[in-house]
Amino acid sequence: MSTPRQRVIAVVGPTAAGKSELSLRLAEALDGEVVNVDSMQLYRGMDIGTAKLSPAERRGVPHHLLDIWDVTERASVAEYQRLARTAVDDIHARGRTPLLVGGTGLYLRAVLEDFRFPGTDPQVRAALEAELTQIGPAALHARLTEQDRAAAAAILPSNGRRIVRALEVIAITGRPFAASLPDPAPVYPSTIIGVDRDPAELDERVAARVDLMWRAGLVEEVRTLVARGLRDGRTASRALGYQQLLAAFAGEHDEDAARDETVRATRRFVRRQRSWFRRDQAIVWLDAARADLAEAALAALADRTGAVPGPVGR
Repeated sequence: MSTPRQRVIAVVGPTAAGKSELSLRLAEALDGEVVNVDSMQLYRGMDIGTAKLSPAERRGVPHHLLDIWDVTERASVAEYQRLARTAVDDIHARGRTPLLVGGTGLYLRAVLEDFRFPGTDPQVRAALEAELTQIGPAALHARLTEQDRAAAAAILPSNGRRIVRALEVIAITGRPFAASLPDPAPVYPSTIIGVDRDPAELDERVAARVDLMWRAGLVEEVRTLVARGLRDGRTASRALGYQQLLAAFAGEHDEDAARDETVRATRRFVRRQRSWFRRDQAIVWLDAARADLAEAALAALADRTGAVPGPVGR
């Protein structure tokens, strides 16, 4: 029989809400280490456009699962799950507190729940990817709507990678995509803190954040990554900001239009993140604008764990 696993803390919420600063405050208070749950911060060199904290900005708090893949590598949730659970277990073994931090809901679920992944079929995948190139994601999304309306509603019509995966699973299993996923069963006991802001305020923060990225050199970062094969990266090339600048480099629009579209696309993504996380009734939501955010988060953790704030899982 396996031994009970120790508690994990997570900090989640939409882009630009303030997860990083809160995670540092909690790590400092709880003797913690951060495990990245942002799918694009896994890529080496994608720093400015993903708002990845620099080593200095991490304030001495150890961070795990940053910069582990080249931009040409396809994202693998199953591989991320293996690496993240190894990191969490190692942090526990050293008597410290693991903090899962990020806005990629599927990756968080993959760590915390008994989440197994349907297999893949290279021939089916190759055929669907060829169709994606030929007819585009919108046409495949329409097909997905016919086969699995619930899955189509949860996937953006522009997200070709996820559309292809859903259609592949349907073709392999003969069942709707959602039906192929297991009912949630916890792997770790966890407390999840969600941070959010007023939608209008968050829209303003997104615009300011994108402007800051442009001033910080995102255009040159993307040019550098193009030389490393970014265009060939099926996952990395679709990251917000990077995708829009790649289109600008290809002559589809200018760099100012790329910046404006990045703001619009990020705001749409924020709404989808909020919708994803709000479905989880276990999340303790806090207003990220409150002055005592860290203190409120520590109080919520104490309330959920039945212990005074301090290292969790000891």
